[in-house]
Amino acid sequence: MQTTEPSSSIVYRKPTPGDAGAVWRLVKESGALDANSAYCYMLLFLHFAETCLIAEREGRIQGFVTAYVPPTDSRALFVWQIAVAPEARGRGVAKALLRRLLELPAGRRAERLEATVSPNNALSRRLFEALARDRGAPCETIAGEGFAAEAFPEQGHEAEPLLRIRLKPDH
Repeated sequence: MQTTEPSSSIVYRKPTPGDAGAVWRLVKESGALDANSAYCYMLLFLHFAETCLIAEREGRIQGFVTAYVPPTDSRALFVWQIAVAPEARGRGVAKALLRRLLELPAGRRAERLEATVSPNNALSRRLFEALARDRGAPCETIAGEGFAAEAFPEQGHEAEPLLRIRLKPDH
């Protein structure tokens, strides 16, 4: 699946392991995301390419989203990370990545979109809230789910509570 945004010439496509280095650099430069190893991104793009996307313009990665279907809950689609390069921010790339993620087969099957987001990550919170608004669904913080601050080995890491957007009505 490769689609282009006509107004911005951004191409949205599945990642390949060869994208891992550029994504790793983007994460490091963002300063907002927990940096995984380049090897981790290689594995994600090898084994979970069906639930991840790259936004690219003129051969340069402008953003990405990594997601997966949790093995214990096939009704959810969990967004692990989403980032946009500084030069592409404010142009709707992150929201387009999430919309396109939901158009992939796993996204169409999902009943819920989930992510853990720290309370101080206002940009991510606004992104998920805007997506929920566009879909006419609430963006809920699920008490007691996600990760407590104490679970992170680094000093001062905030808790990351679970955010949930219902994509389909409860049965």
